[in-house]
Amino acid sequence: QLQLVESGGRLVQPGESLRLSCVASGFTLDGYAIGWFRQVPGKEREGVSCINSRGGRTNYLESDQGRLTISVDKAKNTVYLQMNNLKPDDTAVYYCAVRNADFCSRYAVNYVYWGQGTQVTVSS
Repeated sequence: QLQLVESGGRLVQPGESLRLSCVASGFTLDGYAIGWFRQVPGKEREGVSCINSRGGRTNYLESDQGRLTISVDKAKNTVYLQMNNLKPDDTAVYYCAVRNADFCSRYAVNYVYWGQGTQVTVSS
């Protein structure tokens, strides 16, 4: 019954922007921390950003420099990741995840509900 579905990933050129969406069903996002992660072949799943139930936000990528914004629309039960000025190194499968707690973590092991992922490819 619990489900997270990501969308919005596609092929873009360097410097362009994307907004990824994650729609939750079967439960409400209120009261949980929500994270975005990414993974490339042969690499560990990497924490990108997180927002807790009180609106506290944390970005984890060293390459962020203001390019990433996580947000949540509780009325739509949807979490978003706005990604600006995309770079080739941002190419990955992006996942949203929910932690059964109201504070953030950068580590995938702390999250219990996961979406199927959406592919982001940044290339000229």
